Amino acid sequence: MTPQTASRILRFTESIIRDMTRIANQYQAINLSQGFPDFDPPGELIQAAVGALRSGHNQYGLTWGTQRFREALAQKAGRFMNLPINPDTEITVTCGSTEAMLASLMAVVNPGESVIIFSPVYENYFPGTVLAGAEPIYVPLYPPEYTFDPRELRGAFKKTDAKALILCNPSNPTGKVFTLEELSLIAELAYAHDAFVITDEVYEHIVYPPHQHTYMASLPDMFARTITCSSLSKTFAVTGWRVGYAIAPAEVTEGIRKVHDYLTIGAPTPFQEAAVTALNFPDHYYQDLLTKYKQRRDLFLDYLDRAGLQYTQPQGAYYVMVDISPFQMEDDTSFCYWLAREIGVAAVPGDSFYPYLQSPTGLIRLHFAKSESLLMEAGERLLKLEQYT
Repeated sequence: MTPQTASRILRFTESIIRDMTRIANQYQAINLSQGFPDFDPPGELIQAAVGALRSGHNQYGLTWGTQRFREALAQKAGRFMNLPINPDTEITVTCGSTEAMLASLMAVVNPGESVIIFSPVYENYFPGTVLAGAEPIYVPLYPPEYTFDPRELRGAFKKTDAKALILCNPSNPTGKVFTLEELSLIAELAYAHDAFVITDEVYEHIVYPPHQHTYMASLPDMFARTITCSSLSKTFAVTGWRVGYAIAPAEVTEGIRKVHDYLTIGAPTPFQEAAVTALNFPDHYYQDLLTKYKQRRDLFLDYLDRAGLQYTQPQGAYYVMVDISPFQMEDDTSFCYWLAREIGVAAVPGDSFYPYLQSPTGLIRLHFAKSESLLMEAGERLLKLEQYT
C-alpha cells in the first residue's frame, strides 16, 4: 500500500502564474503574466549588494532580520505610515511578502476558523489559508470599479465569526485602491468581531492620482489588530531578492517570529544589508517610480484601446484585467495558451483568481512592469487581436 500525500494539498493546484511563465518561454512570447520587471534595480542598490557580499555578510543573520535593516525599515515605514514602529519588537523580516502572509496566518488563525478574502484574489491567499488549516470565505469585488457590497461584508463577518480578513491594497489582480470609506468599514467590522486584518501592501508606492493609498494600520485603533505584509520586490525591482517583512504589535510579532523561524530561518543576509541603501533613498525616488509606472500604464492602455479590448483602468499596482468574452473561447486558460502561441503574448487566466468558481470568467490579467520598448512590442502584437473579434 502506497502512503498518500496530505489531503490539504489536493485543494489547490500549482501556481498558474508561474505556469504561464513556462508557457511564455515555450512559445517565446512576451511575458506579461508573472509580475516581474525586465529592468534592473537602481545602480546604487546593485553596488550595495556587491559590497555586502564582499564585506562578509554571507552567513545566517538574526532570524527575524538584521539590526541595520530593521532599523532602516522602521524609519522608512514609520514615515509613510505616520506611526512609531519599534524595530526590535514589531518587525519580522521574511523571505518575501508571501512568507510574511503565510507566517502571519499560521500565527493568528486556528485550524477550522474562517478567513475573509476579497475576490478576485491573488492566487497565494487561498493555499496560504488552507495550509494554516483555516476556511476561506469570499466576498466579491464587483467590476468595473471592483467595489464590495457592505451588506455582504457584514454578513460574512456575522455568519462566520471570521478570525481574520486578508486585504490586498492596492489590489492584485484588479489594480483597485481601496477608499478611506471602504477601509474604515473594514476596520469597524474587524473591531466589532475581534478579528485581525492581514494586509498585502507591496504596491503601496504605485498608486495613480487622484487615488491615494491609506495604510490600514494607520487608522484609529487599528495598529493593534493589523499585520502589515510587504516587501522590497516591487518598489525596488528586486523580486528575486526575496526580502519581505511583517509589521505587527509586539505580542503578535512574537508569534509570527516563531513560525518564521521554522519556515525559513531567515531572509538572505547580504540582501538585507544592501537594502538599507534603498530604504534610505529620498522621497523623490518614490515620486519618480510612480511617474515611470504611470507612463507605462498609459502607453499600454493606449494599445489596448487601439486593439478594441475592454478593461478596467488600474488605480494602482501594475496589472490590468481585460475582457476576453468577445473571443468566445472555451475557457480563460485555453485563451491564454492560444494568446501565447498565436499572438506571442503571455497572460494569466482570470479564473485562477476565482478559486471557488467552476465556470470561465471571460477575463485575463496582463501586467505592464516592463520597459516601454517591450510594452510597445507587446502592444503591436495585441493589435492583431482585432481580426479575431
